[in-house]
Amino acid sequence: MYLRQARCTLERLARGFPVLAITGPRQSGKTTLARASFPGKPYVSLENPDERDFAQQDPRRFLARFPDGAILDEVQRCPALLSWLQGLVDERMLMGQFVLTGSAQFDLIAGMSQSLAGRVGRVELLPLSLAEMQAGACLPASLDQLLLNGAYPAIYQRKLAANDWFPNYVATYLERDVRQIIAVRDLSQFQRFVRMCAARSGQLLNLAALGADCGISAVTARDWLSVLEASYLVTRLPPYFRNFGKRLIKAPKLYFLDVGLMAWLLGIRDETTIATHAARGALFETWVVADIIKQRFNAGQPADLYFWRDSAGHEIDVVFETPAGLQAVEIKSGSTFATDWTDGLKQWQKITGDTTGPKSILVYGGHDSHEREHCHLMGWQDALPL
Repeated sequence: MYLRQARCTLERLARGFPVLAITGPRQSGKTTLARASFPGKPYVSLENPDERDFAQQDPRRFLARFPDGAILDEVQRCPALLSWLQGLVDERMLMGQFVLTGSAQFDLIAGMSQSLAGRVGRVELLPLSLAEMQAGACLPASLDQLLLNGAYPAIYQRKLAANDWFPNYVATYLERDVRQIIAVRDLSQFQRFVRMCAARSGQLLNLAALGADCGISAVTARDWLSVLEASYLVTRLPPYFRNFGKRLIKAPKLYFLDVGLMAWLLGIRDETTIATHAARGALFETWVVADIIKQRFNAGQPADLYFWRDSAGHEIDVVFETPAGLQAVEIKSGSTFATDWTDGLKQWQKITGDTTGPKSILVYGGHDSHEREHCHLMGWQDALPL
């Protein structure tokens, strides 16, 4: 078991909310986190048909079994239970009573918004972050191995090969869960859609072009992509809204939230292929962006990440607000620093005119980290200071 940074956030929220919700993709460690954080609470999985039938047919008696609360796993399988929880926690007026976990945002978030508004402290848990892998002594020795494996805990805890784990993950969870939500009739078409999304990770999203490449309409592509987002498999990075006097690109960028899953969907099966693959830069950028999101989620913060690009081609990979001002992050997959890598950051400083904000960060595929004239250079093994 790996010590998850979100545990501190979960324990903090338990002091101020009667219900806690841990959401995230399948196999990201939600149940393990809940049981490790609250070892004294009874555990019930609503994937169990007997428990689910009991909860659906007699929710009052089902909940009455837990006078001190419980961990209710995969609670989206019984959304009606949330309405009964509202009355129960309001009556007891105790904090940290029930811990809910779920993998599908649509049903769970809709139910919490309607029935448990103001009563839920929410933690979004993604696969292992860089800092968590380092703390758990499972960080691969090479960057290419990390890009191949990704960060799902099971791969490291069970010492599985990525080529053995991802095919089963895709078949068992991605295709089963997602198809249940959107009722896909043509599985091969959906598989192609998911792979085309992987090929576009780190790129501007054009739904019409994505749909055309998969033989579906832009409306269908939008709906399918929304479900992938709700399942925590992909995310969209919106463009930063301040234009600094420049015409801006308005399309968002698409990113997978686990680089190993992205690599497997691209057909990459070994480190040697990654080292020379045309998508290596996109894989590295995807991993860095996902790790920033993980850090923010683990701290109980929304992602609130953006990218910036103007019509002249000037671009910054990641931009986010800090108390000290705008933080710009540039990402380069090469392992040897090149002086022209800072050109974009220099242009960014020139355009924004910001000389008092935090120093720009350049994350690259090498190991050395040090201060440079226009940025803080950071190797891939160093977690970004957020």
